[in-house]
Amino acid sequence: MKQKISNTSYIKILLLSLAVTIMSSCGGKKQETKQEKKRDSLQAVVDTALQSRLDRFAKKPRMKGRFGFYVYDLTANKPVYAFNEKEAQPSASCLKLLSGVAGCYLLGTNYEWSTEIYRHGRVIGDTLHGDLIFKGGLDPQLTPQGMVTLVGMMKKQHINHVTGKIIFDLVLTDPVKSEQHWYPWDLSFSRYGILYKGAPKVQKAFADALRRGGTQLSDTQLVAGRLPKGSVRMVRFRRPLSLVLRRMWKNSSNTQATSLLYTMGHALEPNAASYPGVGVKYERYFLRDIVKERDAGLMIHDGCGLCTYNHLSPYALTSILKFAYTRKDIFRMLWVCLPISGVDGTLRSEMSAPELRGKVRAKTGTLSHPYGISSLAGYCQADNGHLLAFSIMDSDMSVLDARVLQRDLCKAMINAQKE
Repeated sequence: MKQKISNTSYIKILLLSLAVTIMSSCGGKKQETKQEKKRDSLQAVVDTALQSRLDRFAKKPRMKGRFGFYVYDLTANKPVYAFNEKEAQPSASCLKLLSGVAGCYLLGTNYEWSTEIYRHGRVIGDTLHGDLIFKGGLDPQLTPQGMVTLVGMMKKQHINHVTGKIIFDLVLTDPVKSEQHWYPWDLSFSRYGILYKGAPKVQKAFADALRRGGTQLSDTQLVAGRLPKGSVRMVRFRRPLSLVLRRMWKNSSNTQATSLLYTMGHALEPNAASYPGVGVKYERYFLRDIVKERDAGLMIHDGCGLCTYNHLSPYALTSILKFAYTRKDIFRMLWVCLPISGVDGTLRSEMSAPELRGKVRAKTGTLSHPYGISSLAGYCQADNGHLLAFSIMDSDMSVLDARVLQRDLCKAMINAQKE
């Protein structure tokens, strides 16, 4: 019995000793983690070699014209270098960074446009005894062929006759018009989705799709109206925001950017007389009160950047990118949808050299009138592993010359000279 007690005591002591060792080990790990964090914090300093390269870039002889840039180290959360960074210049399509990030913030990155078909009445056999309703929102990419797809989805219910009306409940009844200060050749209105071309064209496209699908109807059945209470939804098609931002940012689509502006305006004031007007007011609010950029020289007139009176600064553009970086969902959207140097979008051929290929994700902005306007703003990774946000703006300068400056800045940021 004494031996048993002795063994039991020994086991207890052994377990206690082991527990103390484990606790000490955990405490040590916690201490190590704290020390690692402290060490990482101390290491998160701006690369002085990068600053020197940017300083040489800023002081190099260059073509005449307005020029400024700003580089910010997101990893260290510190500015790296600035040159004329507060000077407001025409932003061209880099304004799409503002409208896109503002849209993500207002609508949410999971936002979806919805287009629906309803019935109001009973289906007996192949006949709808009642009304068929097309409810169109502001989907920027719905085409007449898309209408055929929607009707195909509806035809699963085998409706070949409609005794009542074909009602069109539309957000927009008038076609999109040119915004103030746009040059007439800037935008091909034929590239807008069908919902932005006015009620008559929407009605014709839907009626043609119905007839193509075998539904018999007359033009007298087509009427404007509102969705009747008690209607039953038959079809809903959703288009995610990511598809629109991808085309808007990677391919610099002016129609997609303007459509997003309409969507923001409608979300804020569904009964507004001018959706783009409300959208522009929100862009200004977002820049001033959310991003905290309140420089009086900054001006916003549209959502796509076609207006030459849109003025941003390198500092403001970089501030928008910094804000996006603090919102994981928005930053993820930017990272996926921005053009990649030498790979896709508007940077596919601009930065295809091996030393730049795949290393820059940025939005381009170009207008050739009244004289050269060119901008580039986005993200790249420095050779020390830090992520940088940057913006470079050029105006009153040949676009070709401006692009050389943009490439040289990117080379300096990633230290391409050593490759």
